[in-house]
Amino acid sequence: MPSQPAYYAICLLPVIIPVLFWAAYHWHADRHLPEPPGHLVLAFFMGIAAFYLGMLMYSALGLLELRYDAYFLAETNLPGLYAYSVLGIGMIEESVKILPFIVIVLRFKEFDEPIDGIIYASFIALGFSALENIYYLDSLTTGQAYARGFAGPVVHIVFASVWGYYIGKARLLGKPLLPVVLGSLGLTSLLHGTYDFIAIGLPPTALPLVALLIVSLWIWRLFLIRDLHFSARKQRVNN
Repeated sequence: MPSQPAYYAICLLPVIIPVLFWAAYHWHADRHLPEPPGHLVLAFFMGIAAFYLGMLMYSALGLLELRYDAYFLAETNLPGLYAYSVLGIGMIEESVKILPFIVIVLRFKEFDEPIDGIIYASFIALGFSALENIYYLDSLTTGQAYARGFAGPVVHIVFASVWGYYIGKARLLGKPLLPVVLGSLGLTSLLHGTYDFIAIGLPPTALPLVALLIVSLWIWRLFLIRDLHFSARKQRVNN
């Protein structure tokens, strides 16, 4: 029988393996001018802290009697579910991830090119989704746990990439951050809420719409990272 730490490590493999995979993926994506590993690890743990902050915000909604059961709303009030998905779930989960990005990440002296916003935001999202997946482990089969372990971070990463890119770009260009932060938060809350509304409130036949949303954002992200790499290489050659 394995020791208790080894037992817990085995139980967490559906979370640990995907985290290592997606961390390596983003390290490779930023290989031309990589960020300090310590900063990326810090961003990951900021994502974990953001998850706990999100839980506190959900508790605050409960105290204000604004916390709802999304699955109950799916059965009784679809317009209410959509409003709660955007203004509750989407707004809370994206805002708690944006907060450490603005307060800490943008102050890194190594934050010097637009792709950095995508990379750091992705590591924050990865930390957030890792802890979220741990909370779901007990209710999933092993196969479901591994599937969620790999797919779950993608959802948070694509939404975070939107605000990470636009806020980071504004910071590098010296533009006022507040309008960009509010606009990015509004957009990603809408995207996140729409995703949850379709996944929770609509019949299984609508699930391809969820896949289309995430795949479309991932393709946008792939082309954006490619173009940013090209621009960065071209600038370095010209200099």
